[in-house]
Amino acid sequence: MIDKADSSRAPSTAAQSATRTTAALPDPPQSQGVASQGVASQEAASQGVLPAPNSRQKLLLRRRHALVVVLTFLTGAADATGFLALGGAFSSVMTGNMVLLGLSVGHAEATLAVNSGAAIISYIIGVLVGAHIAGTAHPSDPVWPRQVTRALAAELLVLSAFLVLWEITAEDRSAIAARALLMLAAAALGIQGSAIQRFGVPGLSSTYLTGTLTSLISAVAARKPARTLLASTQVLLALIVGAAVGAVLVDHLPRLSPVLLLVPMVCVLVASRGLKSEPAFGAEVDMGERVG
Repeated sequence: MIDKADSSRAPSTAAQSATRTTAALPDPPQSQGVASQGVASQEAASQGVLPAPNSRQKLLLRRRHALVVVLTFLTGAADATGFLALGGAFSSVMTGNMVLLGLSVGHAEATLAVNSGAAIISYIIGVLVGAHIAGTAHPSDPVWPRQVTRALAAELLVLSAFLVLWEITAEDRSAIAARALLMLAAAALGIQGSAIQRFGVPGLSSTYLTGTLTSLISAVAARKPARTLLASTQVLLALIVGAAVGAVLVDHLPRLSPVLLLVPMVCVLVASRGLKSEPAFGAEVDMGERVG
């Protein structure tokens, strides 16, 4: 009888002991929970799923987008300058230059063929240089990676050489000097195009914008909210305004044409200083929502 009573009480005693042991265990530290959240965020980033940006991140991304708009204004001015004053080819519109190359071959216009071909080759070299300096996008990048600043600084050096050569040849510019200027402008914009790619934002560009126009019209056709169209609209308008101002200077104040390329670049480099250390993790959403 005593053995039976003892055996009946054994499970109860064991359960009570297990309960006391569990209660004595300390709660997991809060830092472990935070760490697990960080790991989860990093895993989400590696899978391409990022949380929506908060209000501060949206503000920083709007500032970054504004600087890209300024660079696009520079692109428009450079294209106008190249087309009107440097041999009838574009500094950044390589699809246009390819068409011009084909037309010049068909019409046996050797000068236009050489100019458009030289612009294409120079742009490609600029892209290669810019890609080497800027590198590729990474989830840990800040809003404005330092590599972008380095690439744009290289572009500024090329534009400075453009300014010097422009001033030296202003009085009597030969066809060879004009071609050299066109090549410098094309190389500079090739560097710029690669630098913007470091942001890793699909559809964001300051040099090749046919895709931007296509995306904008497609969004209009799909009746997307107006705020999602704002970013693309701003970039396209900056290109048009830059080309218009560049054309006016070429026709009426040609000595100031290089200044129209240098001043926006300097402004961007100065204004971007406050964005270099700001994290952008989790802030990459589609182009319209990012600046809306």
